[in-house]
Amino acid sequence: MIRRADLETMFRKPGPMIPTHHQVPQQYVQGQMSAQQQAAENARRDKQRRQSTRPTDKNMPDGVDDICIGDGAARYRQLREIERNLDATIMRKRLEIQDTSFQTDARRYGTMRIWISNTAENQPWQSSGMDAEVFDFESETNATYRVKIQGRLLDDEDDALGLDGDGDDAADKDPDAVDDDSSASAARRTPPSPPKFFSQFFSSITIDFDRAKSLQPDNFTQIEWKRPEGAGGNTKEASFSQLEFERKSDENINVTINLQRLQHPERLRLSKPLAELLDTEEEDRAGVIMGIWEYCKFNHLQQDEDERKFVCDAKLKAIFNADQFYFPMLPSLLKPHLSTLPPIQLSYTIRVDKDYISPSPDSGVPPSQPTIYDVQVALGDPLRDLTANLARSTDNVKKLQQINEIDEQIALLVQAIGHSKAKHAFFTSLTKDPVTFINRWLSSQKRDLEVIMGEAARGGGEDGSGDEWRRGGEDSVWGSEVAQESVALWLARQNIKGH
Repeated sequence: MIRRADLETMFRKPGPMIPTHHQVPQQYVQGQMSAQQQAAENARRDKQRRQSTRPTDKNMPDGVDDICIGDGAARYRQLREIERNLDATIMRKRLEIQDTSFQTDARRYGTMRIWISNTAENQPWQSSGMDAEVFDFESETNATYRVKIQGRLLDDEDDALGLDGDGDDAADKDPDAVDDDSSASAARRTPPSPPKFFSQFFSSITIDFDRAKSLQPDNFTQIEWKRPEGAGGNTKEASFSQLEFERKSDENINVTINLQRLQHPERLRLSKPLAELLDTEEEDRAGVIMGIWEYCKFNHLQQDEDERKFVCDAKLKAIFNADQFYFPMLPSLLKPHLSTLPPIQLSYTIRVDKDYISPSPDSGVPPSQPTIYDVQVALGDPLRDLTANLARSTDNVKKLQQINEIDEQIALLVQAIGHSKAKHAFFTSLTKDPVTFINRWLSSQKRDLEVIMGEAARGGGEDGSGDEWRRGGEDSVWGSEVAQESVALWLARQNIKGH
């Protein structure tokens, strides 16, 4: 007996199809990549070929003045002369600016005002029910302090001691006074200068604690910040105007804040004999080498037989301990006389006592009164900043692109003028003497065809009855390289025909 289950098993519906994931052959992928690279290479070569065939000559062809109506060609030549003089002047000024900015170091210095203060929390005197003069060894207190280091570059007119602006100018301003439109428009046109952060003037900041490591609750006696390598001036890690850190302690601690200056190029401390020679105590490497070079040239210490060798006088002997030295070895000889500049050291006492954190109102002392230091920092050469801004300006790039496009159009127009002049000369000669012109033109075409086909005899059909063809010797026409090469080609052609 046939059952329903048997029929369902025999005539069951097909199951779902599982898609097969065919792996793309590696050779096919590499072939596609190589085809794309080949196409990109062909496009690049085609672009270079088109650029190489572009005309670049912008000089007006000779003889255009005779056939041109008006003085347009003469005026164009005058404009070309003005353009050449202007290009030469711009190039000379550019080189002068570069030489001045790289050879001179007109540094400016500014005043960096630094405020150092601290606050305290969970100190024994702040806890209720505990005497600040009594030590409680059983209680687990978490007395902490937070140190804040702030810095700001002062302007020339800024003599304020506070961190925030006074705002007196806005308060003293007459509300009924009329604003100057010209000054307001000038202020709108002038973009605001970017803020100068405290950290951008230093490469590292180190805080050293005047206490043994075993006495520190967290076993740390130094806190250090270093500028990240390759970090720009706008990154968060390298741009800040305030540095804070928090530690555990319930006693006053003396610390020393070391500020290592950031300078480009790096300025180094010179040894005593080298400082006496160059009359300066700090200089960069390039300035030291240039100073020694100028000193040697001024005192005629360079030897004539070998310009790389210099004789040492008394001052140079005190530096190099030798009678002579080679100038290429100067950087290695100067290493013992150059050292890193010492950091700027600021002393500060972290106070957690009540008289500093929360003084009485009658004393007139503000809470956590900051300690203020004025530090001199280098602002860099203003001429270098100006030249860098000019070099990075996008307006100049756009203008140069426009000038380049106009030059290409002028070159195309000059080429068209040359073609038109050739056509004019062709038709003018044809109209004056058609028969002679056609004969001469056919002879020229015949000669060019013979030269191309290699069937030209004696220079392409020239008259060979002159004396220069009859005279022999090495100095004659037959002794020239052209004649020898022609004979060799003719003999080779005869050998090919013989075979």
